[in-house]
Amino acid sequence: MSELNRRKFLTYVGTGITAMTVASTGLSALAPTAEASGKKAAAHLFGFKRKVSGLNFTPIQPTDQDDLVLPRGFKYDVVAAYGDVINKKGDTFGYNNDFTLFFPIQGSSERGLLWVNHEYTSELWVTGPKEKDGKYTKEQIQKLLYNQGGSIIEVYRDENGTWKMDPNSTYARRITGLTPMKLTGAAKGSAAVGGANTVQGTFANCSGGQTLWNTVLSAEENYEDTANDAGLNETHYGWIVEVDPFNEKFEPRKHTALGRFHHENSAMGLSNDGRVVVYMGDDKTDACVYKFISKNKYIVSRKQANSDLLEEGTLYAADMKKGKWIALTIEAVREKAKDKQDLLEKFKTQADVLVNAHEAALLLGATPTDRPEDVEISPFDKTVFIAHTNNANHGNIHGHITRFIEANDDLGSLTFDFEIFAAGGRQSGFSAPDNLTFDSEGNLWTVTDISSSSLNKGVHSVFKNNGVFVIPSMGKNQGEAFQFASAPVEAELTGPCFTKDETTLFMAVQHPGEGTEDVNKPTSMWPHRKGDNQPRPAVVAITGFKY
Repeated sequence: MSELNRRKFLTYVGTGITAMTVASTGLSALAPTAEASGKKAAAHLFGFKRKVSGLNFTPIQPTDQDDLVLPRGFKYDVVAAYGDVINKKGDTFGYNNDFTLFFPIQGSSERGLLWVNHEYTSELWVTGPKEKDGKYTKEQIQKLLYNQGGSIIEVYRDENGTWKMDPNSTYARRITGLTPMKLTGAAKGSAAVGGANTVQGTFANCSGGQTLWNTVLSAEENYEDTANDAGLNETHYGWIVEVDPFNEKFEPRKHTALGRFHHENSAMGLSNDGRVVVYMGDDKTDACVYKFISKNKYIVSRKQANSDLLEEGTLYAADMKKGKWIALTIEAVREKAKDKQDLLEKFKTQADVLVNAHEAALLLGATPTDRPEDVEISPFDKTVFIAHTNNANHGNIHGHITRFIEANDDLGSLTFDFEIFAAGGRQSGFSAPDNLTFDSEGNLWTVTDISSSSLNKGVHSVFKNNGVFVIPSMGKNQGEAFQFASAPVEAELTGPCFTKDETTLFMAVQHPGEGTEDVNKPTSMWPHRKGDNQPRPAVVAITGFKY
């Protein structure tokens, strides 16, 4: 019987410290049985009738074509693009779409609501340039704020198998930088946020996640420029926002207990004792990885009322050197800062810790890392995957994907181990991993985020345009990357999300032609709509999966 290496063995035996202990014994005979039980253990998360996307495609080669290039047998439908009318009210689809999340209507995989984040705008295509005084006009600020936030659209697959948006939907609406939001948690009404209980809008919405009670969590990332341009209080942004796509009466809210930083996304799970755990990345060089553990336990029958679990609990940051989660509490911060008067003045309450979470984390010894972006919990073994996109300051040009292994396979544990699951570079074929999602075969789907200024240049030349890669987290091909898609010119592909039966993959195409300087000479014209005069960010539905 062939001997298994340690990393492959971990994927067979299951998870965590138990897996690591067994791996050291070399009991390779356990592999087949354990792998099967791992898949069975996650079946409830995918549904009994869920089909498998898997690796049933011929990987494509890197390309610099101005199109969304897919393997043979697959096609994409443009479901909604910037400026499209989404409802009878006349609301329009925002700019630079990112995270997508499909909510089935009556359990259908062919009709549902699609939540879509809108991250930032463009002076060239949306607002126009600033006035001579370096400021936007009132009308420009309205455009700036309206075209960020999120869109709720209703989508369906017609009799010909084509995905379309339903502009007559009664659910479709916009959540924007103008929408009133309430604050929850310790920072609500505090001096740290200027005494605010409610704030104006959400913007810089990057990735996100889904709650156990079927609402969306949208992550505010690089908020500074928009806040400054619109004359808004910066402390009101950089939070995790919760929205119920089906219920307009559910007041959008920002959960301050989850901390304020450059949120990339959120990934929710349960501790072994039933408390809600939310993992989060801070998309900035030398930033930390976080998780929040609720004080109270999740109760299924409470449905959306479980939202209050995100109002009270403990925020932690990862110390990767010691393998420990550090609690970010005002007591710990003040003890650490006891000889530094400036910090004692800055950190007086728990609200101050939450508003300045990054600084508090570093002060308490959390590990600065290489742009931790998307974080996802494996539904098969509860290990936690983190896309560290890159950090040129440390020579990590192409990034890597880290895998956290919580002690006792418990998401509520305060100790962990970790490994580098996959590293970007020529040897793997991908660079700058960003958003992540799993399919029911245990494959990790990742999109890449090579900056437009670096695409097809220097050490990034070999990768050509940004793409989508499938990386098995289990089995013989574990850790190997297979390219599934290539983005249009200067675009990145974001927010991959499968329908329940895995017959459709939704994805956003963000900032095609981002390097354009002259509107008459766009560097991309994707999605190549007849009669159009500009490139447009859009959401697509990819079909063609064979089973």
